[in-house]
Amino acid sequence: MAQINFGGVVETVVTNKEYSLEKAREVLKNETIAVIGYGIQGPGQSCNLRDNGFNVIVGQRPGRSYEKAKADGWVPGKTLFSIAEAAEKGTILCMLLSDAGQIAQWPTIKKYLTKGKALYYSHGFAINWQDRTGVVPPKDVDVIMVAPKGSGTSLRTMFQEGRGVNCSYAVEQDATGKAEDRVLAMGIGIGSGYLFKTTFQREATSDLTGERGALMGAIEGLLEAQYNVLREHGHSPSEAFNETVEELTQSLAPLFGAKGMDWMYANCSTTAQRGALDWAPRFRDAIHPVMEWLYLSVKTGIEAQISIDSNSKADYREKLNKELKAMHDMEMWRAGEAVRKLRPENSDK
Repeated sequence: MAQINFGGVVETVVTNKEYSLEKAREVLKNETIAVIGYGIQGPGQSCNLRDNGFNVIVGQRPGRSYEKAKADGWVPGKTLFSIAEAAEKGTILCMLLSDAGQIAQWPTIKKYLTKGKALYYSHGFAINWQDRTGVVPPKDVDVIMVAPKGSGTSLRTMFQEGRGVNCSYAVEQDATGKAEDRVLAMGIGIGSGYLFKTTFQREATSDLTGERGALMGAIEGLLEAQYNVLREHGHSPSEAFNETVEELTQSLAPLFGAKGMDWMYANCSTTAQRGALDWAPRFRDAIHPVMEWLYLSVKTGIEAQISIDSNSKADYREKLNKELKAMHDMEMWRAGEAVRKLRPENSDK
């Protein structure tokens, strides 16, 4: 393990230099890793583990995801099974269903959690809010988590590029005395960039806050607000979109993603520098109360309950598709579609 200074706070992280792939294979050599669910995280984690030489099977209900698993090389009756069959065969059960799916399938999964097995998660939701989800593992199994800080698609594509998504990891319950090794080996096996330690509670609250905040919800709201103000004051859709989204995603985000916000500022015009430095504190101070409100809504379980209630409804997918279509049909994102077609790499397509 390596000691890294994160802005003045020293933390311990794990990379494949300290915990090699060979060691991970040795730790898990007698394990059957059953990936339950082939939706968002399932394909990336299972395929990465398979490519890294681990014994992996997949459990998935019939349907579109089952057919995708077959297309990815999982063989019915050999490496692709029903959820119940995979849970019975596996010694490490990877709960990669949706949060609502985990709740629905828990009675089936629990029957096969015999002594010494490991229950693995990539999100702390079900365990942290178990009073709401009803997911209470037996005391004689390990409960562990590796949570990629990115989508399953990114996990897979970055693995294929020889890179890795950073992941947090946690041990909630160590019944066997092997939980720490099991979770680190799984983290290396799925192709993590580096692993940093957390708890199920901290991961669940930070994850829900991030998704609703800066990663998705807040950024969409911010982009909409700026785009709309520009349009209301007579700017064209192409100009509003370029000044709001295109320059951010194509020019500026790669700069601060690579070397930090100060470096990005240093490589912009003096006019941009001055304006950004003056206005950043105003946005910070205006947004901070909303972020605090959000965090408390997550921490107290309100957001978890909203997700459980809405995502468990029979018409959830239908309503979701309507909401996504409404976003798709917004002028801002339709303008974006036209702008993307004009990028040099797309202009001849």
